[in-house]
Amino acid sequence: MRTKLAGVVVVVMAGVLVVGVTGAFAQTQAPAPAAPAQTAPGAEKSLEGKVKMLDAAKKRLTLEDGTTLMIPSGVQVAELKPGATVKVSYQEQGSQKILTHIEVQK
Repeated sequence: MRTKLAGVVVVVMAGVLVVGVTGAFAQTQAPAPAAPAQTAPGAEKSLEGKVKMLDAAKKRLTLEDGTTLMIPSGVQVAELKPGATVKVSYQEQGSQKILTHIEVQK
Protein backbone atom coordinates (compact mmCIF):
# COMPACT_ATOMS: atom_id res chain seq x y z
CA MET A 1 0.00 0.00 0.00
CA ARG A 2 2.79 2.41 0.90
CA THR A 3 4.55 1.58 -2.35
CA LYS A 4 1.43 2.38 -4.38
CA LEU A 5 0.90 5.56 -2.38
CA ALA A 6 4.55 6.59 -2.90
CA GLY A 7 4.19 5.88 -6.63
CA VAL A 8 1.06 8.04 -6.84
CA VAL A 9 2.83 10.86 -4.96
CA VAL A 10 5.79 10.68 -7.36
CA VAL A 11 3.49 10.80 -10.41
CA VAL A 12 1.51 13.72 -8.97
CA MET A 13 4.70 15.63 -8.08
CA ALA A 14 6.11 15.02 -11.57
CA GLY A 15 2.86 16.35 -13.06
CA VAL A 16 3.00 19.44 -10.88
CA LEU A 17 6.62 20.02 -11.85
CA VAL A 18 5.86 19.68 -15.59
CA VAL A 19 2.80 21.96 -15.39
CA GLY A 20 4.71 24.54 -13.32
CA VAL A 21 7.67 24.65 -15.70
CA THR A 22 5.47 24.67 -18.80
CA GLY A 23 3.30 27.44 -17.34
CA ALA A 24 6.36 29.54 -16.62
CA PHE A 25 7.53 29.20 -20.23
CA ALA A 26 4.07 29.88 -21.60
CA GLN A 27 3.93 33.20 -19.74
CA THR A 28 7.24 34.36 -21.18
CA GLN A 29 6.44 36.33 -24.32
CA ALA A 30 8.36 38.57 -26.62
CA PRO A 31 7.47 42.25 -26.21
CA ALA A 32 4.84 43.56 -28.59
CA PRO A 33 6.20 45.47 -31.59
CA ALA A 34 6.14 49.23 -31.25
CA ALA A 35 3.15 50.95 -32.80
CA PRO A 36 3.92 53.05 -35.87
CA ALA A 37 4.49 56.69 -35.08
CA GLN A 38 1.31 58.68 -35.34
CA THR A 39 1.44 62.24 -36.52
CA ALA A 40 -0.39 64.76 -34.41
CA PRO A 41 -3.73 65.97 -35.78
CA GLY A 42 -3.13 69.10 -37.80
CA ALA A 43 0.57 68.29 -38.34
CA GLU A 44 1.81 69.30 -41.76
CA LYS A 45 2.50 66.49 -44.23
CA SER A 46 3.87 66.56 -47.75
CA LEU A 47 3.82 64.51 -50.92
CA GLU A 48 4.79 64.72 -54.57
CA GLY A 49 2.56 63.83 -57.49
CA LYS A 50 1.10 64.83 -60.85
CA VAL A 51 -1.91 67.08 -61.23
CA LYS A 52 -4.93 65.23 -62.60
CA MET A 53 -7.50 67.99 -62.28
CA LEU A 54 -7.89 71.47 -60.86
CA ASP A 55 -11.44 72.56 -60.04
CA ALA A 56 -11.14 76.27 -59.21
CA ALA A 57 -14.89 76.65 -58.64
CA LYS A 58 -14.91 73.95 -55.94
CA LYS A 59 -11.40 74.92 -54.77
CA ARG A 60 -10.19 71.36 -55.18
CA LEU A 61 -6.94 69.89 -56.57
CA THR A 62 -6.85 66.21 -57.50
CA LEU A 63 -3.60 64.34 -58.09
CA GLU A 64 -3.23 61.31 -60.39
CA ASP A 65 -2.97 58.97 -57.38
CA GLY A 66 -6.49 60.05 -56.31
CA THR A 67 -5.41 62.38 -53.51
CA THR A 68 -7.81 65.33 -53.26
CA LEU A 69 -6.68 68.55 -51.61
CA MET A 70 -8.90 71.46 -50.65
CA ILE A 71 -7.49 74.86 -51.69
CA PRO A 72 -7.87 77.67 -49.14
CA SER A 73 -8.15 81.25 -50.40
CA GLY A 74 -4.53 82.16 -49.51
CA VAL A 75 -2.90 79.51 -51.75
CA GLN A 76 -2.28 80.43 -55.41
CA VAL A 77 -2.81 77.63 -57.96
CA ALA A 78 -3.81 79.53 -61.11
CA GLU A 79 -0.81 78.35 -63.20
CA LEU A 80 -1.36 74.64 -62.55
CA LYS A 81 -2.06 72.42 -65.54
CA PRO A 82 -2.95 68.72 -65.67
CA GLY A 83 0.22 66.60 -65.87
CA ALA A 84 2.36 69.09 -63.93
CA THR A 85 4.50 67.50 -61.22
CA VAL A 86 3.98 69.22 -57.89
CA LYS A 87 5.22 68.98 -54.35
CA VAL A 88 2.47 69.85 -51.89
CA SER A 89 2.24 70.41 -48.16
CA TYR A 90 -1.08 69.98 -46.39
CA GLN A 91 -2.78 69.50 -43.05
CA GLU A 92 -5.48 66.94 -42.35
CA GLN A 93 -8.60 68.39 -40.79
CA GLY A 94 -11.13 65.63 -40.24
CA SER A 95 -11.33 63.70 -43.50
CA GLN A 96 -10.09 66.63 -45.62
CA LYS A 97 -6.56 67.47 -46.72
CA ILE A 98 -6.12 71.25 -46.68
CA LEU A 99 -3.40 72.54 -49.01
CA THR A 100 -0.87 74.81 -47.24
CA HIS A 101 1.86 75.11 -49.90
CA ILE A 102 2.41 74.00 -53.48
CA GLU A 103 5.54 74.01 -55.61
CA VAL A 104 5.66 73.07 -59.30
CA GLN A 105 8.61 70.75 -59.99
CA LYS A 106 10.67 71.24 -63.16
